Amino acid sequence: MGDVERPGDGGTGLVTRKKPKVKKPDMYRVILLNDDFTPREFVVEVLVTVFRKSSAEAYKIMIRAHRGGHSTVSVYTYDIAVTKVNQARKMAKEADYPLQFAVEPDK
Repeated sequence: MGDVERPGDGGTGLVTRKKPKVKKPDMYRVILLNDDFTPREFVVEVLVTVFRKSSAEAYKIMIRAHRGGHSTVSVYTYDIAVTKVNQARKMAKEADYPLQFAVEPDK
């Protein structure tokens, strides 16, 4: 049998590649905006259904928005944040409520 050249022997056959640096995606926070028309129970239902919050957590988010004018619901990548906001707005529109959300960069 003949000699077998191995990668790394004499610098032949060895290919090194640098791992590409993957940038973490920018994150965006979903903000619940308070209004005086949407019932609290409906807001909690939207937070549980669309944003998958527990009833207790949804209630706390709703109360913070009620008392302070707005409240952070959660932080997502842009596409997920916009998708969830659109789902929540659709749910509110179908129920004839003016419930609103905003999406802003997470700092």
